[in-house]
Amino acid sequence: MQISYVHGASDIPLLGETIGNNLKRTVEKFPNNEALICVHQNYRATYQEFFNQTTAVAKALIFLGVKSGERVGIWSANRYEWVLLQYATARIGVILVNINPAYRTSELIFVINQSEMSHLFSSLRFKSSDYKNMIADAREFCSSLKSEIFFDDSWEDFLNNGQHISDDVLHNFEEHVQFDDPVNIQYTSGTTGFPKGVTLSHHNILNNGYFIGIRLKYTEKDRVCIPVPFYHCFGMVIGNICCTAHGACMVIPNDSFDPEITLKVVSDEKCTSLYGVPTMFIAELAVKNFENFDFSSLRTGVMAGSVCPPEIMKKVESLMNIKEMSICYGMTETSPVSTQTLIGTPFEKQVHTVGTVQDHLEIKIIDENGKTVKRGEHGELCTRGYSVMLKYWNDPENTRKVLDDSRWMHTGDMATMDDEGYITISGRIKDLIIRGGENISPKEIEDFLYTYPNILDVQIIGVPSEKFGEEVMAWVKVRKGFNVTEEELLNYCKERIAHYKVPKFWKFVDDFPMTISGKVRKVEMREISIRELGLEKVNN
Repeated sequence: MQISYVHGASDIPLLGETIGNNLKRTVEKFPNNEALICVHQNYRATYQEFFNQTTAVAKALIFLGVKSGERVGIWSANRYEWVLLQYATARIGVILVNINPAYRTSELIFVINQSEMSHLFSSLRFKSSDYKNMIADAREFCSSLKSEIFFDDSWEDFLNNGQHISDDVLHNFEEHVQFDDPVNIQYTSGTTGFPKGVTLSHHNILNNGYFIGIRLKYTEKDRVCIPVPFYHCFGMVIGNICCTAHGACMVIPNDSFDPEITLKVVSDEKCTSLYGVPTMFIAELAVKNFENFDFSSLRTGVMAGSVCPPEIMKKVESLMNIKEMSICYGMTETSPVSTQTLIGTPFEKQVHTVGTVQDHLEIKIIDENGKTVKRGEHGELCTRGYSVMLKYWNDPENTRKVLDDSRWMHTGDMATMDDEGYITISGRIKDLIIRGGENISPKEIEDFLYTYPNILDVQIIGVPSEKFGEEVMAWVKVRKGFNVTEEELLNYCKERIAHYKVPKFWKFVDDFPMTISGKVRKVEMREISIRELGLEKVNN
């Protein structure tokens, strides 16, 4: 019997270069191809124009006095300046710190101080957040912060100052950058304790983007619609780095996700690839004038964040023409992708697994004692290889908790591996619902309920119970124009799934609490449900 271990053997070597040098090679190959389109800012640039603009930003950073290894922050939704900064900082060895656009002042202060950030680039505002005032409020608590530059205010002055820096000075900075140097810090959501600064190197994210693109069969002819946020690995690695490593075009539809705008941009810009988490694709399929958009250019895409329900995948393939959709699984700490479905993966494997191990990586599944389990047995998924983060920034204690002495990253995700090496994620170790001693996977019940015709989306959580420890609860979004009752759904579940998996509590909603990256906040859903059901005493 095989054990649950696999490595991604590959004939294609890893890239032993910096992000800046990789970009230069792409520019030399495809100088006149479109590199970046930002629709909501009416911005377009070829690879040569894009590279020249990153040169201007890099020189302006040097004029600011930024040194190699220094941390520079960016607090903004998606815009073309975000991408320029991503590559300009990489070219001169500066570490870019991504700040979640949804952060409040206290979280901003924590990230600035924890990373010892010297300069901060920011939008003036986003949705209800007034960034300028929030930064002003944070100032007195942040001794490392020397300046802030606002894209819609002081950006042009910042760029003009860069004209004082010569090409020789810029080249001197670039020559000292090594591919194992840290290039990016991304703060995890911090659902337990303070956020942790995942520190990623050029080698980490350049290779991850490159090998994701190989599985997607990207060439310089691809045009990739990226409606996912740049502050997250999905946007800046699976999106931007993946494109520039293959000479594809990055297409930004809007500052934040809007399903109708996304479909219009796919149609107008003849995009060949579309990204999103399952909830985004569900929202796109529900757009009222959906049939008016042209999807004939679409070929592939990436769905990540959670496994796609089978019913949704069928519609994405048939109605959106994405015949070569790829499922990616990973986490920020692994740059992010550890497993990915290959084009041509059988449908059942595509919707019930997260694919096979990525090239040059290793995966094993272990029990609570650290022993590798047999194929088909449940355990914790661990990843090792080039993609594993350097560390949590200035946090050796938390780094040791997830990175063992053999450099295995312990993901905290429960998984199984079949005889062909396909990985199935059954949920977070802490997300499993344990009802009367029975381990229940929320995903299993979600997939079942998606088969009910008038359910648009569903999320399963566990709520406290005196009798069973936990009970199952369903949050349900119903298709517009339809009515679904609790009684109907109970009857539908009866005889179809085990009695202990049938939700005891039902809540019909228009929307789920979401993070800005499009992930459902089950922690918040649980808190709301406990309060509404009056289960506070049971929870204590």
